[in-house]
Parts: sequence; C-alpha cells; structure tokens
Amino acid sequence: MICLILGGGAGSRLAPLTSHRSKPAVPIAGKYRLIDIPISNCLNSGVKRMFVVTQYNSASLNQHIKNTYHFDVFSHGFVDILAAEQTPNSDQWFQGTADAVRQSMHHLKNHDYDYILILSGDQLYQMDFEELAKYHISKKADLTIATIPVNEVDAPGFGIMKVNDNVLLIPLLKNLKRMFWQTGLLRFLLKMKAKEKLI
Repeated sequence: MICLILGGGAGSRLAPLTSHRSKPAVPIAGKYRLIDIPISNCLNSGVKRMFVVTQYNSASLNQHIKNTYHFDVFSHGFVDILAAEQTPNSDQWFQGTADAVRQSMHHLKNHDYDYILILSGDQLYQMDFEELAKYHISKKADLTIATIPVNEVDAPGFGIMKVNDNVLLIPLLKNLKRMFWQTGLLRFLLKMKAKEKLI
C-alpha cells in the first residue's frame, strides 16, 4: 500500500492561523502540525511510503516534513513532497482535490503497490488503516470510503453522501465520478484495477 496525503488549500476558516501556511501546517500540541496526524496513523498502521501533495502556501509544510521524517535505508519508508507542477503535458496547477490526485499519479509508477490510500492532511482522527484495508479486501470492493455520520445541523459544513442498507454508495449527482471528489471524503482506499476508471 502507498499513500497520498492531500496538503490542503487556503483554510480560510482557520484564519489567522492559515495566513502564512496551509491547514496541514497549522501547529497543534506544541511542536506538532496537523499533517502529523495522518502520517502517524499511517506509520502506526504499517504504511511507510507516503507522498504529501502540496500547492497552496506550502513552504512551512514542506519544511516541517523535510525536518521531521527520516527513515533508515533498510525500511524503504519515506514521506516525500509532491508539489504542484507544470509539465510538458499540462501547464495547469491543481484544479481541486481530484485533479491533484490525477496529476500526481505518474509519480507512483516507479513504486510497487496494490492499493492507494488517499488521506486528508488536515483532519484530527485516529484510525488503523490495516483494519480498513482488511475490510476493503474482505468486501472485494473497488473503492472503500471511511467517514463518520453527522447530524442534520452539522451537515452543511461537510460533504454529503448517502448509503443504502448494504452500505453501498448511492449517487446524489448525475456524475458519480464528480461526486466522489465533492463529498468531502475523509479517507478512502482505492483498488488498483479500478483506479483508471475513477480518476
């Protein structure tokens, strides 16, 4: 399994904390940053290969990751930055979350993996991704989304999705591909053979 952690956008709701940094770079509990939460969850779940996809106000985040995460040569683990880039194939910066993932996929070609774990870099939660992977495999799913229920009052501040009695996603929009990226997904695991169909 390999992981893409999304480096976040403007984070205007956290101003002034995000005036000079992206949301994942916001300090918490002294020397830590929000980005340390998904990285810690990965490390504690045995996921040791992570890319952090950055674009907005990312210097502080890049510096924190560079100075914090060092692996020995035998572990083959890493936390690398994937900054938004213009290439011969595209002169566009990331046009949102889905586009950031799509434009970053070519960086994974030199890595061996069966599953991609895509995480938000600016949320506080504790989760065992090994459990998530086992659930995903047991269900023979193409896509597994981990999220939490919210009440009607809090719903407008979050992305919305609907599931049926079998916990299968029910499209709320005509374009299911578009919906996956507009639901404010917390975390999801994507099976490799379904990757090209969805992205």
